[in-house]
Amino acid sequence: MKRSAVLLIGAILVLSLASLAAAAPLKIVAAHNQTSQENPYQYGMLKFKEVAESLSSGEISVDVHAGTIGTNEDELVEKLKLGAADVVVASPGFMTKIGIPEVDLFSLLYLFNSFDHWEKAVDGEAGQTLAKIINEKSKNTFRISAYWSAGVRNYYGKKPINSMEDLKGMKIRTQMSGVVAEFWKQVGAIPTQVAWGELYQALQQGIVDCAENDYTNFSLLDHHKTVNGKFITEMEHDFTTRFVLMNGKKYDKLTDQQKEWINEALKQATEEERKVTYGMLSESKAKVIADGGTVNSIDKAPFIAIAIPIQDKLAKDLGIEDLVEKVRAAGN
Repeated sequence: MKRSAVLLIGAILVLSLASLAAAAPLKIVAAHNQTSQENPYQYGMLKFKEVAESLSSGEISVDVHAGTIGTNEDELVEKLKLGAADVVVASPGFMTKIGIPEVDLFSLLYLFNSFDHWEKAVDGEAGQTLAKIINEKSKNTFRISAYWSAGVRNYYGKKPINSMEDLKGMKIRTQMSGVVAEFWKQVGAIPTQVAWGELYQALQQGIVDCAENDYTNFSLLDHHKTVNGKFITEMEHDFTTRFVLMNGKKYDKLTDQQKEWINEALKQATEEERKVTYGMLSESKAKVIADGGTVNSIDKAPFIAIAIPIQDKLAKDLGIEDLVEKVRAAGN
């Protein structure tokens, strides 16, 4: 074969391979730590997949993992950092481990008084400011792409809580971020760390006396059917914030078109996740009661009186007094 023909064939092969490479879709690994397919996170991630793949006409491919690459949020955050995941959901409590203490702003208990207050804060200046702080201090490793909710958290345990005195000496499974643990210590409980996937067994076997979470999350895993989970006291101490994170360095390498598709997909996914979260609240509560759970309410004022100084101390220690005041003002 003549040299010119060999060169021509080689050139055609190179062009063909380049064409195949160009046609290969951008693969996005999206993950959260909840194993239930009915969890709002899953609905949000599936909406992200649907929109991203549809808008890009298949140029973006999204693999959604519901607890299959990690049921602990710190594990997912580490995978994001190392490039093994591209979009993950994480709570402020777990994000404190990255060494950015400002993350604890949205861990503060009784910071929000309603979902409307929460939305105004996270979608407004406060949310934008915190996202900028996290991005800059992590040197663009972590980029908050959206704020999701995990409902409003309440106490559930082996007995109802009628006053703060009832919490004295109770081992409570909770997030171990500084401000959260400090609150439970000050109300007399003993903060205890248990992995989410192991909590059913811990409640059933009496390793912990109680826990705190929203109706949807704990009912999907039948925590209310355990020996130490059947009494629910509506404290409403945390209208929860969850970060939808991307690796900022990887995001910056995307084309403008890819960023546009992903941003729109995340916008619609956020709307879906919040809609499902709010919608499932009353359904989940009804399920808990139908399954034999007992629900009572409590005067929140004494608990709020403990929470406010913790908020003020964090704000002062971190020099974010103005930011905390803006969050509070959003609820007026």
